[in-house]
Order: sequence, then C-alpha cells, then structure tokens
Amino acid sequence: MSLHPTLQPYADAWTHSIEAISELVQPLVEGEWNRRTPCPGWSVRDIVSHVIGLDCEMLGDPRPIHTLPRDLFHVTNEHQRYMEMQVDVRRHHTAPEMTSELEYVIIRRNRQLRNESRDPGKKVRGHLSTEVTLEEAMRDHAFNVWVHEQDLRAALGRPGNLDSPGAHIARDVLLAALPDIVAVKAEAPRSSAIVFDVHGPIEFLRTIRIDIQGRGTLETVPALGPAATLTLDWETYVRLACGRVTPEAVADRVKAEGDPTLTGAILRNFRVTP
Repeated sequence: MSLHPTLQPYADAWTHSIEAISELVQPLVEGEWNRRTPCPGWSVRDIVSHVIGLDCEMLGDPRPIHTLPRDLFHVTNEHQRYMEMQVDVRRHHTAPEMTSELEYVIIRRNRQLRNESRDPGKKVRGHLSTEVTLEEAMRDHAFNVWVHEQDLRAALGRPGNLDSPGAHIARDVLLAALPDIVAVKAEAPRSSAIVFDVHGPIEFLRTIRIDIQGRGTLETVPALGPAATLTLDWETYVRLACGRVTPEAVADRVKAEGDPTLTGAILRNFRVTP
C-alpha cells in the first residue's frame, strides 16, 4: 500500500461509508429513489448523484456541461450551483443506471487509492476552482460522504454508523469549526468560556475559551463557571451542524444553560456546511 499514513484514516472512512451507501441503495425499487432526505431539496437519487459526482471529482474527471433549470428553490448561491450540476444531470437516471454508476466509480476510486503515492501536502483541485491539499480534500470528502450516508439512512429509516470511522472524521471537522462559530459568528464575550457536552455513540466534552482579544480556542479542559453550557446528543449535534434541522425543531433535545442570548446566537450560527 503506497498511501501515506496520514491519509489512511480518510481512505478507511470513505471506504466504510461508500460501501454502506451502496448496500443501502442496491435493493431500492424505482419509487424509493424519489424519497425526500433531510438534505434540503434533495431526494435519495440526488444524494447518490452528489456522492458519485464528488468521487468523479476526486478522480479528476471533467465536470458535466449542463444548464441548470431556473426553478430550483434550494439553489441560492454559487457553491450550491456548483454542487447541483452533478445532481441535476442525473435526475432522470433509472435505479439500475444509478447503482451501476455508483459501483463503477467505487471500483475506480479503490484503484486510485491503491495506487495513491502523492504527498498529503500536494495541491489538488478543490470546489469552485480552488486549490487545496490532498489531505484537506480527502478529509473533507470522507466527512461529506459520511454525512450523506446519514441523510440516506434517515430517508430510508435505516439508522446506524453513528460511531463509524466517518463519524470520527466528522467529529474532528465539526469541532475545528467551533472556535469560529462561538467567537466570531456568535460574538461570545471576551475572557469567557463556553462548554459543549455531547453524549451518545460519540461522546466528548469541549470548551471554547475566548481570550481578551476575542479569539476562540478549542480545549479539552472543562471550564469552571462557563458563560454557557450546551448539552446534546451526537446525532442532534451533527444534524444542527450540517443544517439538517433548525434549533427550534430540536429544542427538546438541546439543554442550554447560562446566558440565553449567547446560547441562542451559538445555535443560530451552528451550521458548518454551506
């Protein structure tokens, strides 16, 4: 195996999630592909199209030449237009076409990973013509595919894999976004601390500490007398952070203690994904 050790966890997480997705959709009849998912505007078919498109981009395939319809209510910015292209081009594909293309792209990506010898710091093509490192691309890809696996599970009533390799990658990606959410977007007071207590299949206790300059840092040390504490389960944390639910919809699953203005601002700005 020529894959750099730094990249192996991301490859393992992708493999676990993509195989789970394949297993979930293989037996679906045509009508089930049209089921709505928690991902705004997207059906089961749309999610699988998106995952196929993401892997095609990881393979370096050219993007489809396609004109989007003007009436897609969920497409409101350039990032969403970019993502919608791979989805809309497959909207009329049949169930056998979808599963065949998914299996083919998995075979190609497995071959790519077996032969991957590039350095984690190598610059590769990212979304919207950006450049990112190979490590960033593989981490974000593992995160995205796991989140969409969860979308499919929710739509199909097949919960699971909330503690899989992809879930652990998701935890790290979402935690990395917390300092910005709390310090910048929610404008937490300087010289304060906010605690997040998450329980369930993945558990963690983290503190965001705001310094005198207003910068936030992520710490594993519990804070004494925090300005606010948010206690919630892991699944709700993910659904909020990925924009699958509103804070109001899961108010009964989130225990907010401390300054209500601050906790409200944090929850309103909790979404990490575009």
